[in-house]
Amino acid sequence: MDRSKTIVAALAALMLGAGPALADAKPAAPAKANHGFEKMKSLAGEWRGTTKEGMSVRVTFVLTADGSALMERLEPGTESPMVSMYHPDGSRVMMTHYCASHNQPRMRAEASEADPKTLVFNFVDITNLASPDDAHMRHLVVGFEDQDHFTQEWTYKTKDEESVEVFRYERKK
Repeated sequence: MDRSKTIVAALAALMLGAGPALADAKPAAPAKANHGFEKMKSLAGEWRGTTKEGMSVRVTFVLTADGSALMERLEPGTESPMVSMYHPDGSRVMMTHYCASHNQPRMRAEASEADPKTLVFNFVDITNLASPDDAHMRHLVVGFEDQDHFTQEWTYKTKDEESVEVFRYERKK
């Protein structure tokens, strides 16, 4: 028997032998619904907003990695743009914020109801922070008003002081 016929015969034998095992295989359990991440995905697109002081802010959300991650590019006025990545973590939502402060806090929102009106991201850990007293983001609340309006409340901590910056956004038409 020549080499190609030997390979074909071996593959056929493997497929026949695997048949009963594949027939007994159970389908994968469906992934648990992640309502928070689905709500975050609804933000895909371009947004314009203002701070409470009236400063102009732009933010863009882009789905990536076959819809399994959401990238946010935040451009607060004249400051350096920042990126946050959101992704499902079981029924929770994880995010990593790549900050202009040169550190990377990670925050997590717990599982949410079917149509959450807010997602609350709490501090998990951080990379590239020399001291716990150094400035860094600690908390984010995303409020969903309707399909064309949402808010972000970022909590920034320096030493023992916290400040909150609120951004109000409208979808760019």
